[in-house]
Amino acid sequence: LLHEEDEDLRDLPLAERRDRLEKLLGKNQDGLLRFSAAIHGDPGRLLEEAGRRGLEGIVGKRSNSVYEPGRRSGAWIKLKSVNEQEFVIGGWTPPKGTRTHFGALLLGYFGKGGLHFAGKVGTGFDAKLIAHVYKKLKSLEQSEEPFVNLPEKTAGRWGGNLTPAEMKRCKWVKPDLVCQVKFAEWTRDGKLRQPVFLGLRDDKDARKVVRERAA
Repeated sequence: LLHEEDEDLRDLPLAERRDRLEKLLGKNQDGLLRFSAAIHGDPGRLLEEAGRRGLEGIVGKRSNSVYEPGRRSGAWIKLKSVNEQEFVIGGWTPPKGTRTHFGALLLGYFGKGGLHFAGKVGTGFDAKLIAHVYKKLKSLEQSEEPFVNLPEKTAGRWGGNLTPAEMKRCKWVKPDLVCQVKFAEWTRDGKLRQPVFLGLRDDKDARKVVRERAA
């Protein structure tokens, strides 16, 4: 709430509000409160750099925009960095609701000791693609679970983990099938956040699929 002596800055341009905030904070900034400097330049190059640093993206704001609480405006936009790489399919979860064949694919990459679980992808499919992928999966089905780091103790913040109870309902495949996936970022526990299936990769040797690192 504003007191009588307070000044409402919401109708001032963003540049002026930032200038006042910077002067108010001065040099007495500690680890709890810091003034975030504006970065100017080509948005494409900035977004690319954000991706290389493992950041989710950037926020673009018009310097003359006013503050509009509770309203989404075209003056402020969020640009997400999108990561993309190949993954090996190690199995699938059962379908739910009206979904057919499978619910999500279980993804991994090769590292120390074998195939490491990287999470599940359940979006990016249409009915034709699901049927095509399922046919490929069935030809590679096996009883043995192929991942070296399963089961996991908890379900994980983003739902990408596999607990022992969930694993009982999964089907496993020989880790020969490679797919392309785009995703927002790697989580702290080494899983994919917001993955989207892009397609199968018949040109890629599964044993050469590793976790790619930002340059």
